[in-house]
Amino acid sequence: MKRRDFSKTLAGGGLGLWLAGTARAQGGPVEGTHYLRLSQPAPVTLPSPDKKVEVIEFFWYECPHCNAFEPMIEAWAKKLPADVAFRQVPVGFTARHQVAQKAYYALEEMGQLEAMHARVFAAIHVQRQRLLTEKAYADWAAAQGLDGEKFGALMRSFSVATKANRARQLSDAYRVDGVPSIGVQGRFYTSATLAGDYERALAVTDHLIQVARKGG
Repeated sequence: MKRRDFSKTLAGGGLGLWLAGTARAQGGPVEGTHYLRLSQPAPVTLPSPDKKVEVIEFFWYECPHCNAFEPMIEAWAKKLPADVAFRQVPVGFTARHQVAQKAYYALEEMGQLEAMHARVFAAIHVQRQRLLTEKAYADWAAAQGLDGEKFGALMRSFSVATKANRARQLSDAYRVDGVPSIGVQGRFYTSATLAGDYERALAVTDHLIQVARKGG
């Protein structure tokens, strides 16, 4: 979903066939076509010394493409090598984006992100709930058995505001202009638009992890 018009057209295709064809024709994903190299590196945050490569998915809860991509990237992330640190970063392009962004970090502050992350997507895209305000999210949290008052307070808290601000700085550093999109090691950026579709974006990311691991 594009930053400006929130629309995207995705091409279809098989992951294996595309990888083989691209490798034969071009030697792998092509810089400037399937991914971009940042002219100014973005910050990298690795959680421990055993992690060497950071991968970030930028997303928005209301984005239908992010919703479709979520189960794919979740399955992909579970198979990542031990030296790769993966995390998701909600974008804050507009005030509407920032409400969902604060909800994400409020869940994280409550230790409920893993349990509730998929439920937020389901509430919006399956149950068609209009989670557009802090109150709507607090009411939704209460309906999930959480402390709605605490959740609302966290959405307005300094800690969540700090995390949201850092997320916006990071998306600006990666020059994110649409979601879902993926940043690798503060140096590379790809998306379904650049790669061709969701599976290809993940294939390009696998390639970029190898490049980053080698210091490329």
